[in-house]
This record gives sequence, C-alpha cells and structure tokens, in this order.
Amino acid sequence: MSAPATRTQSASGDTPGTATPSASGSAPKPGAHRDGSGRVAGRNTETVAPERMSGAQAVVRSLEELGVEVVFGIPGGAVLPVYDPLLDSRKVRHVLVRHEQGAGHAATGYAQITGRAGVMMATSGPGATNLVTPLADAQMDSVPVVAITGQVGRPLIGTDAFQEADISGITMPVTKHNFLVSNGADIPRVIAQAFYIAESGRPGAVLVDIPKDILQAQTTFSWPPQMDLPGYRPVTKPHGKQVREAARMIAAAKAPVLYVGGGVIKAEAADELLELAELTGIPVVTTLMARGAFPDSHPQHMGMPGMHGTVAAVGALQRSDLLITLGARFDDRVTGQLDSFAPHAKVIHADIDPAEIGKNREVDVPIVGDCKAVISELTEALRHDFAAGTVAADLSDWRAELDDIRRRFPLSYNRPADGSMSPEFVISSVGRAAGPDAVYVAGVGQHQMWAAQFISYENPRTWLNSGGLGTMGYAVPAAMGAKMAAPDKEVWAIDGDGCFQMTNQELATCAIEGIPIKVALINNGNLGMVRQWQTLFYEERYSNTDLSTHSRRIPDFVKLAEALGCAAFRVEKESDVDEVIAQARAINDRPVVIDFIVGADAQVWPMVAAGTSNDEIMAARDIRPLFDEDAAADPAEIHAVANQETSLNQPTNVGPNPAGENLK
Repeated sequence: MSAPATRTQSASGDTPGTATPSASGSAPKPGAHRDGSGRVAGRNTETVAPERMSGAQAVVRSLEELGVEVVFGIPGGAVLPVYDPLLDSRKVRHVLVRHEQGAGHAATGYAQITGRAGVMMATSGPGATNLVTPLADAQMDSVPVVAITGQVGRPLIGTDAFQEADISGITMPVTKHNFLVSNGADIPRVIAQAFYIAESGRPGAVLVDIPKDILQAQTTFSWPPQMDLPGYRPVTKPHGKQVREAARMIAAAKAPVLYVGGGVIKAEAADELLELAELTGIPVVTTLMARGAFPDSHPQHMGMPGMHGTVAAVGALQRSDLLITLGARFDDRVTGQLDSFAPHAKVIHADIDPAEIGKNREVDVPIVGDCKAVISELTEALRHDFAAGTVAADLSDWRAELDDIRRRFPLSYNRPADGSMSPEFVISSVGRAAGPDAVYVAGVGQHQMWAAQFISYENPRTWLNSGGLGTMGYAVPAAMGAKMAAPDKEVWAIDGDGCFQMTNQELATCAIEGIPIKVALINNGNLGMVRQWQTLFYEERYSNTDLSTHSRRIPDFVKLAEALGCAAFRVEKESDVDEVIAQARAINDRPVVIDFIVGADAQVWPMVAAGTSNDEIMAARDIRPLFDEDAAADPAEIHAVANQETSLNQPTNVGPNPAGENLK
C-alpha cells in the first residue's frame, strides 16, 4: 500500500501566502518572526548548491540552515536514520531525555523563553504518541514548537506494522498544522514551512512525520526552499479605522480596564503596553499567561484576574464600562459564568487570531493584528486625539474605587495552626531570594496559583506554566528547556509532589547534560487542588488524593533526587527556609531539589468556584467582598472567618506593600 501524498492540516484561524525564510542568519529577538513578511526570521537564505544526500541528512541540514540550536528527543527504529548524521552536526545539539513527554515540554520551555520554535524528536508509534500531550499543551498556550517524528516505511503504512501509528491523524485536533512527507525532495521545504507556520501569526505546534524509507533513500538537498502556502496570510497590521474607533471609545470611557493576555508577551509588546497604560492612566490586569507583561510594582496594576485572581482585578473587570482586551481570549477561568462577566462593559478585542475575536464574548470593536502593532498604533492615535483637543474622561474616581478594593482585600495567607510550614511563605521566600530577573516555571495546581500570586513579576518571559491544558508534569522538563535557552538565568521549577512524580526523571537528563535547574518541591502529601475541591464541594470526602509522601515518605524525595544526580535538601521549619534557599542558589554545577514539607490543608484564595459568576468571588471561605451587601468591609473580618477553620491561624499579609498599594 503506497503512502498518500504530502498531507497538511491546519486548525488555525490565521489567513498568510507565499513564504520565504528571512535573509538574516542571526538569531532574532523573541517575537521577530511575527512581522507578517512571510519569512522565518533569523533563518539562512544564502543559496546552497544542490547536493546529493540521504533524506535523514537533509533533515539535519535543514535544521542547521534554520538556525536550530537544540533538539530534545529519544531515538528509535523509525527515526534512527536521522540520529546518525545528527551525531556529526556541529551546530545542532541533541539532548537525550528520559521520556518523550519530557522532550515536548522542554521544547516548550525553550520556546517560551526565546520566542523561537522549540524542537522535539521521536520515533514512530509510542514514541510519537508520547508527544501528543506536550503538543496539545503548546498549542493551547500558543507556543511555537516543531515535532519531527519517524514513521514506518511507506509500503508498511496502513498495515498495522510494528510501531505504526497515524500520528498525523492523531494530532490533527491538537496542532496548528501537520505534514506527512511522501518525497525526500520535499524535506527542506516542509521543515522550513513547519518552522514558519509554528512561529508566524498566532504561534502553535506543528508536526512533521517522515517515513523511514524516505529518510534512508538518496535525495537532492538545496537551500533555500521555495515555499508555497496559499491561503495562509497572518494579518499583523491592524486596520486604521478600527484603531481610531477604539481610541474614541477609550477616551470616552469612565471605567476602562486593560485586560492583558499572553499575546502581549508573545508579541514583545511589554514596553508598548507600559507606554499606553501610563498615557491613559487605565488600570491593568494580567492573566495567568501574561504575568510579567506589566510590572507588578506599577501602581496601575490590579493583579491577575480569574478563578484565583485578586479581588481588585476581578472587581475591575466586573465593574468596568470598557474592556480593552489585548492578546487574551476570554478563557473560562477568567470569565467565570460567561453571561455575567463584565456585564456593563463594551469590548475592544485585539488579537492576531481572527478566530478568537467574538468566539466567547460579543465584541464592539474587533482589531485583528499583532499586539505590538495594535498597541503602538492605538497609542499614536490617542496622542493625536489629545493633541487635537480631545479630553479623556476623568478616571480619578474609578482608580480610587479600585485602589480602595485593593487596600481592603490584599493578597494574604494564614499560618497553619498545626505548626507546619505555609506553602505561600515558602514560595514567596523563593521569589524574594531569586528576584524578578530569575525564571519561574510552575506545574499545575495549588503551587501554580501560589507562584502566580506570591512572586513579584516585573519582566516578560520570566513566568512559564501550563495555562490552557493544565498539564501535570510540565515544570521540570520545561525548566530544563528554559535553562538551555537562557543559561545565564537562574531557573526555578516550583512543583507539587503530585506533578513532580510524573516527570522527575528528567532531572537525570539535567544532571548528565549539565543543566543546573533548581526545584522548589511543595510537598503537602496530597493532590492539593483536588483535595481543596473535595474540602469545599465534596464534604471533605478525600477520595484518592493522599500520595503518602508525608505519612510514609514514599518516595523519599531527597534520596530520589540524589539518585538522579542532584543536590538535595529537606526543609520542615520556616526558620530554615532562607538558609537552604541560599545554599541551593550557590550550587550551579548540578540540579538542586528542595523538599519543602508544608501543611496539607492550605487552600488557594481568592476563589471563584467553577461555573459561578465572578460576582461570587470569595476572598476567603464564606466571604464575598465585592457584590454581597453583607460582605466584610475589612480584612480583619476575612481573617476572623478564615481562622474558624482548624487548619488556619494568624494572617500574614504579603507582597511588595502589605497595605495593598502595590498588590500583585
């Protein structure tokens, strides 16, 4: 049975055309690929004379010409032909991971730091299917990654051959685009297109599947390839009329909010956002994926909105009359019950993906374009209008209202009554020690929310996490990829004992490859977020959430980390936290794991229960601060109610300013 012709698939709402790699051979700044030129930024376009070589050699040469620095993967039968010439490459470093899922998340971490596509490689069948989760994860969070997989030979496709799986078909729903190569001469073009598609427009995941017989056969390699992508034309420049209408609405609004999503970071638009915010004085909220896009220390920053967002950020959205939505997608974790979200607000929605605009919330002014270009043109239009005599609405009352909410309901936490360590204390201590220039990578669950809340983020690309898919096991391999992308940065994986047990084997990879990440293991002995829901919604029936990492110390994380080649510490008292963090920071010749033994009953607050309105945000258990006439008006009342819980004790305000003036 012969293989089908080269098959492509796209799930993107982007619309871009004929693509040619860029003329520059140097690595671009993050986001430079989003210029809409139809080029792959930083890629070599110098003409290479045609040369005979194997398909596998063509794969490696293509990666070299594209400026790829590192590939994360595991060899196997179908992809083994590629691994032979890869051994001779002086430009592409291969990192041998311990599980293909680790390869995928490492590629994602690399991409989130650099803005360039991270690369993963696996063999056919189970090797390729182990990439499905990281591909879906990257696609959900709009991260550019390219997966190269070996496939059984063309004569065997469709015969249920050993280690055959239709990975192109399997990944269609979770990739931006994918290819099944059917001709060796197509390899340079297909791989170049894969990188262009992954990095341009709304970034995403692309898979290239290559049958083994094509990798083994001789072909002709030439560079640069002639690429043709009819119908794919990402719109990066916004329409001037829409920008002017948005500027008019902003000037007239009395309670506007800049609702900022991860698209601002991907567009490298943090400086432009700061300029727009300071020009207008509009309050800013940054989603989970946008932490660092706007400085936490800025007085206009209300914090993170959503299910575990700050009261001030949620209140700002709910009480606003205009949402200026930049690179965000009205995710359900931000909006809560959609029909009650920001009920009085008109919406300006700017996004590079037209499919997102109006998908979840009706939009008054849609703007399709790259966030950097949108914000720049919006700022220019507002400056022009102000110079021409347009007077913006006075926002002093609006700012004062939100400042009052922020002052009365700052982020805080309570010491456990049983004397165990507070996880919030541990995470905030890591953040204070490592500072805003470090990179923080979180798994999924309570520790992820506390890391988003209690570390101060001042710069973009310093906070990495699995936001859309919520993938347990993300943190350790993603931190590995981040450290390889930024070797001079201090990289902390903040992980939970449940997540850590899914991918901790990649610490062996880090130890062998010389990648000295640091892991703050928040060990509460349970699947913490699931236990919190069982506490709140399932009458404290703790079904299958006890991991025995407390009661029986199985596994012993210190011994496990040492066995994987790491330095390891255990901390059980708050008085030892700072000293051990300092010891860990001083070790830079191998990975470090700190097993922080924390209380099992700590909960993440504030909280909007799933499926409820943001109006029902709880600052602490049984406290509705914003929209309940009987709500507490003083933080002391919140703590009084919280302290009725047997697991809680004295409150501790945290953040750059405990009074809440600078709420994270």
